[in-house]
Amino acid sequence: MNHQIVKLLPGLHFVATPIGTARDITLRALDVLASADVIAAEDTRSLRKLLEIHGVPLNQRQIIAYHDHSGAGARARLMQAMAEGQSVAYASEAGMPLIADPGYDLSRAAAEAGHKVTVAPGPSAALAALTLAGLPTDAFFFAGFLPNATSARRKRLEDLRAVPGTLIFYESPKRIAASVADMAAVLGDRPAALCREITKKFEEVQRGSLSELAAGLEEKPVKGEIVMLVDRARLEEVSEASLEEDLRAALKDNSVKDAASIVAETHGLPRRKVYQLALAMAKEEG
Repeated sequence: MNHQIVKLLPGLHFVATPIGTARDITLRALDVLASADVIAAEDTRSLRKLLEIHGVPLNQRQIIAYHDHSGAGARARLMQAMAEGQSVAYASEAGMPLIADPGYDLSRAAAEAGHKVTVAPGPSAALAALTLAGLPTDAFFFAGFLPNATSARRKRLEDLRAVPGTLIFYESPKRIAASVADMAAVLGDRPAALCREITKKFEEVQRGSLSELAAGLEEKPVKGEIVMLVDRARLEEVSEASLEEDLRAALKDNSVKDAASIVAETHGLPRRKVYQLALAMAKEEG
């Protein structure tokens, strides 16, 4: 297959790569990879294989490894190439560059040095999973990989409890059962979806509550690349009578301001609204 050789401007050209099916790469991405003066990749072997599948010749070009362990040396080499007026194409291992990917420091360094930074966009496991999950898409938060240790993982989940959007996590098959069990314990039994092997032969989406998914993983472990999605917290509506009862209890030992803050935070209500009610109640009883 012949790919269009285009004149790329000097600078950094990020290239998204397929998350599974090789044919998901864009024509523009192939053109950039065919035309760049220098090619860098998070995984040189997977990119080389992708280029072979699509018939993109290297033409004596080397693929420079740029990953978490390549350090500042590889970045300096790529920065030098840009300083000499060359075009550098950086390809993630799978999906969009910089999303759970080591390209951030390179992007920042290139931009700070005044080089052009652009992207040939493409597949994203997070967004593909959001499309498949059947959970709200109006607001979402990409949380990446959770910590390995149980205590650190639960602390991170605590920090995410109040996020007003669908939570998106990447996870390994070895840790998914423990992670989902911790999600159920910390976040509550929310609706969720486990998406695995997206775009591949064994693509699967499991939907249910976190407790249901956790029980299923205990019975039947899963393999492959996993994206886990969890619905936002749903606050129960509090009745006027319950709100007044909680305020009366809080007002016994606290000022109007502090009582309103305590009750507002407990029920996830606007502090101003609860303060006005507390003020009225205090006047009535005073």
